[in-house]
Amino acid sequence: MLTPDLFRDVVDPSVKVGDRSYRSLPVSILLHIAGIAVIALVALTAGDVLPSPPAMLAFVATAAPVPAAPPPPPSPAATNRQRPSAAADANAAPVAAPLEVRPETGLEQTPPAAEPAGVEGGIPGSVAGQGIVTLAETPPPPPPPTAPIRVGGNIRPPLRVKHVPPEYPALAIAARAQGVVIVEADIGADGKVSSARILRSIPLLDQAALTAVRQWEYAPTLLNGVPMPVVMVVTVNFFLTTPGAAVR
Repeated sequence: MLTPDLFRDVVDPSVKVGDRSYRSLPVSILLHIAGIAVIALVALTAGDVLPSPPAMLAFVATAAPVPAAPPPPPSPAATNRQRPSAAADANAAPVAAPLEVRPETGLEQTPPAAEPAGVEGGIPGSVAGQGIVTLAETPPPPPPPTAPIRVGGNIRPPLRVKHVPPEYPALAIAARAQGVVIVEADIGADGKVSSARILRSIPLLDQAALTAVRQWEYAPTLLNGVPMPVVMVVTVNFFLTTPGAAVR
C-alpha cells in the first residue's frame, strides 16, 4: 500500500540547508535562464573567433556574376554615304539651303538643247552624221483586184447608159414563145459588156437576148476611185401582145 510520503517530494519539493527550507524549482528555472542569456551574449560579442566555412562551401554559396551586355554595333560612317551630285540633274531640288533668297525672273531654267541640224545641202530635218533621211510618205493604195467583182452587198449595180432592145424572132412569135431570159454579163472597167452567157434559157429567145445585152453600156463602177470590172445578172423579157410582140 502506497503511503502519502512517496509523492511528497513531487508535490512539495524543497531543499533544506541546515534549518532553512527553500523552493528548488523556481531557483532552477532562474539559473537556466541566466545561463542561456550568458551563452547568447558570448556568441554575439565573440563573432570574430568563430571558425570560417570551408572554401568549397563559400564557392557554392557565392552567386555567379552576371555577364555584361555586349556593346552596340558601330553606326555606319557618314562619310561613306554618297550624296547625289547637284550637277547630275539641273532640275533636281537643292540639298543645301541657299545663302540668300532672290526673286524669280523666270529665266532660271536651263534652255533645251538644240536639235542637231542636217548636213549642208541635205534634206531639211535630216540628222547630221547619219546621211540623207527619207521623209515618211503616205503608202500607196492597194492595187485593184484583177478579176471582176460581183455586184451585190456593198457593190451596187452600175447605171445603164445605153439600152438596145432585143428583136423578137419571127419563129418565136409564130410558136407563141414568150417569157424571161436571164443573162449573166461581164462589164469591163469602161462600162461596156465584154461577154454574156445564159443562166435561164428559152431556146427560141436566147440568141436575141444575148445579141441585145452585148450592145448595152453602163457607167464605170469605181472602187476606191478606181474603175473596176464587174459581173452582174440582167433579165430580158419577151411577151406577146395583140396584134404583135413586145420586148423589154
